[in-house]
Amino acid sequence: MGHHPNYSTVPQLEQRAGIEILHPRYVVIPKIGMSVAPTLLAAAAKNTIKQVINDGFDFDVLDAHYFYPDGVAAAMLADWLGKPVVITGRGTDLNLIPKYKLPRRQIRWAAAQAQGLITVCQALKNSLVELGVPQDRVTVLRNGVDLELFKPIDRQAARAKWRASGLTLISVGLLIDRKGHHHVIRALQELPEFNLLIAGDGPDREKLEALAAQIGVSERVRFLGNLMQPELRELYEAADALVLASSREGWANVLLEAMACGTPVIASNIWGTPEVVADPAAGVLMPHLNPAGVVAGVRTLFAAAPNRVATRSYAERFSWDDTTRGQLALFNGILGKSAGGK
Repeated sequence: MGHHPNYSTVPQLEQRAGIEILHPRYVVIPKIGMSVAPTLLAAAAKNTIKQVINDGFDFDVLDAHYFYPDGVAAAMLADWLGKPVVITGRGTDLNLIPKYKLPRRQIRWAAAQAQGLITVCQALKNSLVELGVPQDRVTVLRNGVDLELFKPIDRQAARAKWRASGLTLISVGLLIDRKGHHHVIRALQELPEFNLLIAGDGPDREKLEALAAQIGVSERVRFLGNLMQPELRELYEAADALVLASSREGWANVLLEAMACGTPVIASNIWGTPEVVADPAAGVLMPHLNPAGVVAGVRTLFAAAPNRVATRSYAERFSWDDTTRGQLALFNGILGKSAGGK
């Protein structure tokens, strides 16, 4: 998604959909922080969980999302509490972090401890299997999209608001190397009829602005900063296509968000992305991940652009309903087993 909030502003306690949500603080140590993060996270959560239990609320399962440090911390807590834990792998937690020796060992340990393992795409399941986890222990439950929030709206009004003139590409995500915005900016040299809007913020903003100036495309690139979801919906609607030139993704939410608004995508052929862009109505996969690959993807898409209604229909296959049913079945199976074992 396009916005990454400042975590220090997150409230310690909030209500969502009538559910009380606690956000315990934990210490993050620069440089050496990666190796001790699970322990510090578990220690902070332990006190909060203790308080919740003392207040009379008990629970059945720990459900952790993102394998490292969250999943490892949850496995530590599960061990302490004597409760089952389910861990979901979502992206860089399985396609990048296991390259580091200690985190890889901790991820293996957490996977062995967990009663349920979920990944959001087959490619990430394969990563867990490569780490030594048996195939039958991992369930693939792909992400869905909020079809009520992300839906076609007044396209003319959206284009007017975001000053989208002519053919408009958008690139959404943190401004870091891994998200590949630089490939899209460079591609504009070969796509003179296209403008580019970039949503997101991050450490590479100045570098990307300098790149656009250096290659003479500044007038066709606009940086919009972080956008909230309702603004993102308008941006998707204003665009003719979303370009995702990432080098690493698990299951990129922005792809389905754009499609749900009727906007087709041009995406790098990596990890779970081919599982999302699996029909001409969705868009196209780049032949290779570089500026030339972006150019080829854009040319292919716009040579026979799908109807926006067809793109929205494709996204409608990805409601959250099936995923939710899969999660409930997994939780019930785990609780049934533990109840049967008592």
